[in-house]
Formats: sequence, C-alpha cells, structure tokens
Amino acid sequence: MRAANRNKAMITLVAIIFLTSSCAHFLTRDVETDPAVEKAPGNFSSIIQQNATELFKQGQEIFRYDTFGSEVFWGDQLQLHRAILGEKLGGIGSGLTPKDALKVGLKVDIGKLPRILADAIKQASVSLENPKTTVALLQADSVVGVKGFFEKGNLRAVGITCAICHSTVDNSFADGIGRRLDGWPNRDLDVGAIIALAPNLKPFSALLGHADKELRRIFNSWGPGRYDAELNMDGKAFRPDGKSASTLLPAAFGLAGVNLHTYTGWGSVTHWNAYVANTQMHGKEHSLTPD
Repeated sequence: MRAANRNKAMITLVAIIFLTSSCAHFLTRDVETDPAVEKAPGNFSSIIQQNATELFKQGQEIFRYDTFGSEVFWGDQLQLHRAILGEKLGGIGSGLTPKDALKVGLKVDIGKLPRILADAIKQASVSLENPKTTVALLQADSVVGVKGFFEKGNLRAVGITCAICHSTVDNSFADGIGRRLDGWPNRDLDVGAIIALAPNLKPFSALLGHADKELRRIFNSWGPGRYDAELNMDGKAFRPDGKSASTLLPAAFGLAGVNLHTYTGWGSVTHWNAYVANTQMHGKEHSLTPD
C-alpha cells in the first residue's frame, strides 16, 4: 500500500516537472526582448541615482541663488539697494553697514568669502561699520539669500532668494558669519525691519492704502523670525487682540510626506512654494497692484 502511494507521488512529481518545463518553453518561444530593456545599460540603478543627485544639486542652486527676477521689485521699485549704498556711495541715507546687516539677522556664508576678505575681517583690517564692506560682501555673493546686481562695478539692484528666510549659518567664524545651514529657518532675520529700510514704499501704499509712516510701523511690528505672508492679500496687519498678524518662519527641511502647511492651516507645501515666489518674493512676472 505504501509502495503504491510512493509510486503515485513519484508520477505526480514527474508530471509537474514536465508541465512546468513545457510551459516555460512555450512562454519564451519566439518572444523578442523588449527593445527598451535591450538597450538599457547594465547598471541602470546607478543612472537613477546619478539623476537624483543632479536634481538635488539643481534644486540646491535654485534655493540658494535664484532670485526669480525679484530684483525688479526690491531693486527697481523699492530701491532697497540705495539704502544699502548710502549717500556717499550714490544712494540715500547713511547706508547699511555689515554690523547693522548682522543686527537685522542677515547672514554671511564664509564659504563664499574670498580668502583675502575673510582674513581682513578676522584681523579687523576692514571696517564692519562701512557700507563699502557690505557692497564687497554682496559682490562676493556671500550674503545668504540676498543677491546684488552690478553694472560696471556699481550696485544697481538687489534681489532675494528662498535662502533669505530658510537658511542660516553655524556662527563658526563669528556671530552671523559661518558655514551655511540650508533649510534651517533664520529666526534672527527681521524681514520687516529690512523692508522698512526701503526708500520707496509706494507699491505697498497703493495696495494697502497706508501712508509710509503707518507701513513702516506695520513692518517693524513683526520682529525677528516672523513674517506676515497674507498682508498683501487681506490687508490685515494686526490680530483682533492688537498683536502682529505675522507668523513664525517655518523650517524648509523635514517636510517629506508633509502635505498640508501647518503654520496657517491652509495650503500645501507646493502651493506655498509658488505662492511665496510669486506674491511675497515678487517674482518678475508678478504685478503687485492689480491691472
């Protein structure tokens, strides 16, 4: 009886092997390799990785240095560069010294400083109380998030990048000067105070209906690390309790898998990227006042 069962099991096993091999032969017979696969490199994973790395580098470059044409607004319209230069350099007022720039939270990337300028700052042989040094820092493209535009050596405009609010430095050289940290929110940055330096606030006046004095009061009410990204949309500068309507600058890292913006409760992260680039940074194609 046991012998008979063993024989049946053997016959069944042979039949399965036969059918499997037959089906495999049938399925692969006269089938050509997909041309796309045939031409694919042997190590396709490395190409995928290479592409991902390249995209990351491109994104980093955009985040750090792309102004999206915002110099048309911050330079041509608000004329912020004239306040940076000061009267002695062809602008207005006393100018913006590196010392004052650091006070309002602007940061300097030591990695972009020419060695001679870094040594001069370290040895105190160059003045941090002279707007000329600020211009030199802009020429070196070392002011995090602020890009100077020069014509025949003269500063003619400034634009801003994503990094102005969403990057800082590690203070490894001095307070406000060091290796850059992309994605960290700059909680020292007083955006409102910087805007209030602008000689011409007429674009905001036309939109919000406030005189210069009131606008500067609004901007100066924000304080370090805060910004009101809805002011130019709803015109509400203050909360019902009288406090500033500005909100804390968010981090730009650690957002993988985050779908909704959590600081205001509305809008996705991708929505806010476009919203800020167009309506807050004032990218070139954006018009502040309605047609």
